[in-house]
Amino acid sequence: MRSLDTRRRATAIALVCASALPAGPGAASAQRAYHWPLAPRPPVVRGFDPPAERWLAGHRGVDLGAPAESAVVAARAGTVTFAGPVAGRSTVTVLHPDGISTTYEPVVPRVRRGEHIRTGQLVGVLQTGHEGCSATACLHWGARRGSGRSVRYLNPLSLLGLSTVRLKPPR
Repeated sequence: MRSLDTRRRATAIALVCASALPAGPGAASAQRAYHWPLAPRPPVVRGFDPPAERWLAGHRGVDLGAPAESAVVAARAGTVTFAGPVAGRSTVTVLHPDGISTTYEPVVPRVRRGEHIRTGQLVGVLQTGHEGCSATACLHWGARRGSGRSVRYLNPLSLLGLSTVRLKPPR
């Protein structure tokens, strides 16, 4: 009886995992609406570490290592909602049709507020001086849904289908 329960659990897990896979050839690119904001694919220098409460300290994005003056491109089409300095760092924020906003910093903006941009379009040029970055320069790439009290920070890597899925908590 125990082996039957084990097989049922394994089957259920396999079905859940299979339902998350693309339907066939080409489906992966059709499902992936977001793309890396740097090329070539950059190393993740610092990962997503959201705070327990929205007002507490944490790392609300990922830091991607790249050479200074690298082209930073829109991860998806959308509308620029902000392009300018925030706390002394140049920042660009893009609102996408799915309600997610992505943020790119520190970048010298090459777009203006209100501008409609396409996936892969240049949004800015990466600057040096990102505190805590162990690479020559780092792009802090953030993602969130909502604003104010209803804001929910997202791991930008999950937009690429790269977030870690755990079936049970680590020990």
